[in-house]
Amino acid sequence: MSVDEESMGAVLNRLRRAQGQLAGVIAMIEAGRDCKDVVTQLAAVSRALDRAGFKIVASGMRQCMSAADGEAPPMTEEELEKLFLALA
Repeated sequence: MSVDEESMGAVLNRLRRAQGQLAGVIAMIEAGRDCKDVVTQLAAVSRALDRAGFKIVASGMRQCMSAADGEAPPMTEEELEKLFLALA
C-alpha cells in the first residue's frame, strides 16, 4: 500500500508542520521556556503527527474498499486495524 496521490500533499504538509513545530519545542526547551508553553507546543506536534497518520490509514482503507472484485486488497483488515490502533 502506498499513500494515494490525493492524500500525499496533505500528509507531507502535516509532517512538515510537525517537523517545524518539533524544532520549536526543542528551541523552547533550550531557551528554558515555561513548561506550560513547551507542553502546549508539544501537543500541537502530536496533533499534526496524528492527523498525518490518520490520513495515511484512511488512504489505505480507501484502497482496500476500492479493490476490484477478485483482486486481493493491498492490506488486510487486520493490518489496517493494527495501523489504526497504533495511532491511539
